[in-house]
Amino acid sequence: MALPSTSVSVSPFPLHLLPASDPPYKLLQSHPSLSLLSKCKSIQTLKQVHSHIIKTGLHHTQFALSKLIEFCAVSPFGDLPYALLLFHSIDEPNQIIWNTMIRGLSLSSTPELAMEFYVKMIWSGILPNSYTFPFVLKSCTKMDSTQVGEQVHGQVLKLGLDSDAFVHTSLINMYAQTSQLGNARLVFDKSPLRDAVSYTALITGYISIGYMESARELFDEIPVRDVVSWNAMIAGYVQAGQYEDALSFFKEMIEANVVPNESTLVTVLSGCAQSGSLEMGKWVRSWIDNHGLGFNIHIVNALIDMYSKCGDLDTASDLFEGLEQRDVISWNVMIGGYTHMSCHKEALGLFQRMLQSNIEPSDVTFLSILPACASLGALDLGKWIHAYIDKNIQYSDNISIWTSLIDMYAKCGSIEAAQQVFNSMKHRSLASWNAMISGLAMHGLAEKALELFSRMTNEGYKPDNITFVGVLSACSHAGLLDLGHQYFSSMVQDYGISPDLQHYGCMVNLLGRAGLFDEAEALIQNMEMKPDGAIWGSLLGACRVHKRVELGESVAKHLFELEPENPGVYVLLSNIYAGAGRWDDVARIRTLLNNKGMKKVPGCSSIEVDRVVHEFLVSDKLHPRCKEIYDMLNEVDTLLEKAGFVPDTSEVLQDMDEEWKEGALSHHSEKLAIAFGLISTKPGTTIRIVKNLRVCGNCHSATKLISKIFNREIIARDRNRFHHFKDGSCSCNDFW
Repeated sequence: MALPSTSVSVSPFPLHLLPASDPPYKLLQSHPSLSLLSKCKSIQTLKQVHSHIIKTGLHHTQFALSKLIEFCAVSPFGDLPYALLLFHSIDEPNQIIWNTMIRGLSLSSTPELAMEFYVKMIWSGILPNSYTFPFVLKSCTKMDSTQVGEQVHGQVLKLGLDSDAFVHTSLINMYAQTSQLGNARLVFDKSPLRDAVSYTALITGYISIGYMESARELFDEIPVRDVVSWNAMIAGYVQAGQYEDALSFFKEMIEANVVPNESTLVTVLSGCAQSGSLEMGKWVRSWIDNHGLGFNIHIVNALIDMYSKCGDLDTASDLFEGLEQRDVISWNVMIGGYTHMSCHKEALGLFQRMLQSNIEPSDVTFLSILPACASLGALDLGKWIHAYIDKNIQYSDNISIWTSLIDMYAKCGSIEAAQQVFNSMKHRSLASWNAMISGLAMHGLAEKALELFSRMTNEGYKPDNITFVGVLSACSHAGLLDLGHQYFSSMVQDYGISPDLQHYGCMVNLLGRAGLFDEAEALIQNMEMKPDGAIWGSLLGACRVHKRVELGESVAKHLFELEPENPGVYVLLSNIYAGAGRWDDVARIRTLLNNKGMKKVPGCSSIEVDRVVHEFLVSDKLHPRCKEIYDMLNEVDTLLEKAGFVPDTSEVLQDMDEEWKEGALSHHSEKLAIAFGLISTKPGTTIRIVKNLRVCGNCHSATKLISKIFNREIIARDRNRFHHFKDGSCSCNDFW
């Protein structure tokens, strides 16, 4: 953008003066019609005031019009299009009005319009002044246009305004935030105006590119440090993930007798939340209470977030419930806290309370609640959220929300809906592609997942480590051994991505399921990092499938060392012994488990009916419709027996008689959830359930038959993948 040249022969118009044609300044300032502007809280009220101003004839004064434009362009209750209409109704806008419009446009999402107005202002013969340039330079920053910024800098020098403190700081900010740190430093070094504000502007620039040491050196040079400069450093440390430095800097600040403000405390509490420093968070809260700031809603919101992220949900909830007035942020941090700590049912309950309180959810709300829907399989609520988002245009371009919807639909078992959302997106991020590839993979649709990966790379997207987790998972779930090898090699050789534990886990699982134990062990031995419990667990699971008892014992030893308190390892080894008929070893492992006071993680399955999530444990009898559920279970078992189904009781404890063994199997949590689905939904309706553990072989075989007997599609998500049961078969082809 080529800017017109400026001449310095005319003095800039002072902001506090009025055009000669206007009535006396004080008389206008105290006019009843204009005093109403201070009470405006909406554009509708503003229009009423505007009508009153027209009736009194004040619309002929530029002062009155400047005040109307200021409200519309700058006020949070304003309306920029209305400000533009007012502006275009003025024959010769004065400098104040031009400045006000440039300011409003610089704060909007269209900063390039501010630059257009700046050019028009100069062409109209009105010279910019020290009130113009801070907002023009802010627009250059938002546009990320150093070239235009340099031209504006030239005009600042022509007009001799580089000695103005606000313009000087704005120049440093512009250069610093557009990654022209050398120019920012040059402006700073050449000027005698080195106050705390200009120092802080340059410090912020260093922080933005991660030069914390240089920022600290500059901070130490500041003659008199104000709270803003301290805040910049604390925020920089938090942004860089140097939480301990941020917290020790906060203590330094207090020792220097600089009083923290709201911004300081919110930033420090954010650092505590992200680092999990509950003790430090408690210390900060003590300081807040001692200084009477415990009623500031922004600080309380930050405290709720800190306690939630640090795992103290009870205190977070107490703070939330203690708020007399809650804003949308209060709800968001509490819902986000529940989701962060995997308390998904509580998150959904609080979201429903939020809606009942007539609080309009924001994009942050949806980004917190959609993962909770995904985790619980709450498809109906997820659909309602999707419909709400569709009706609100403000969310139309939020790629993160649409990506979360893809993830939610995929994890709730509706992969078709996930595909529809993905296909409808005008713009996609890499995360959108990753969510869709992973969704197809977990549903066992390996061919479609790999086709989508090819399409993604053909469209110019570069895959990252998350992409390859999805691709390798697809190969693993479908048993595509050769393709798995190819993609694993391509990840390293073609894309320069070093495998992490998840990639190795997929490959070990793939090799183990194929019975290639020597290759799986060799891969583990050659890993660049120490294998974790998930990798050894995959291999132990493969030992169970292939009845490799001795190798299973060896793998279990590694797991006992890594996860001595994990009961799942003992249970899995016990099942390996049971499969081999080594009942003495089964009893030994079970005794060892009991002596350690460890209990197997209970199977838990959930099902959503009419937007309510119902959870069941094994042999659960707490549900209000318990009798109907068990009556249906008896009917199911009778029909299964007639269809020739014989339960495999070989892995159930030896000291149970056969009848009790079969009873234990029929009361697994997924069977209870399916029975509830059968009595709670119309015939032909798809039943969707979510289980926290891997589905057992008996329930898998039984569910295949149930889908045929009751003519129902049953979609089940277990710990590893999705199973689509229909007409007596499963989408996994019995490979899971």
